[in-house]
Amino acid sequence: MAQRAFIEYASQESAKRPMRPVDLVHLAKQCLGDENLELEILRLFETTLTTYFGRLKLATGFDDLAINLHSIKGAAAGVGAWGIADLAAALEKDLKAGRPLAPERIEDLGMEVEEVRDFIARMLASDAG
Repeated sequence: MAQRAFIEYASQESAKRPMRPVDLVHLAKQCLGDENLELEILRLFETTLTTYFGRLKLATGFDDLAINLHSIKGAAAGVGAWGIADLAAALEKDLKAGRPLAPERIEDLGMEVEEVRDFIARMLASDAG
C-alpha cells in the first residue's frame, strides 16, 4: 500500500517537473547501473546522432531518408531520448505513407537533437569536473 502511494506521489511530482531530454532512469537500466558505461553510451549516442542527423539533412531519396530516420529513432529509443525517438517515428510514418517531409518538421527534430546534445555535453562536463 505504501509503495503504491509513493508511486502515485512520484508520478505527480514528475508531472510538475519538465522532462529531461534523456531519460536517465531508462539509461541506467540499459547499462545495469554502470555509470561509466552510461557516460560512454552518451558519448557514442551524441556522435551517432550528429552523424545521422547530418546525413538526414542531406538525404533526398526515400531510402536515404528512411535509413537515417530509422537509425535516429532506434538510437534515441535505446538511450531514452524519447522526444527524438517520437519525432523520428512520426517522420518515418509520414515517409512510409508517401507524404513529403515538411522542412519545419525536420527543423523540429533538429531543435530536439540540439537540446539533447547540449544535455549530454553538460552531463559529460560535470563528470569531468
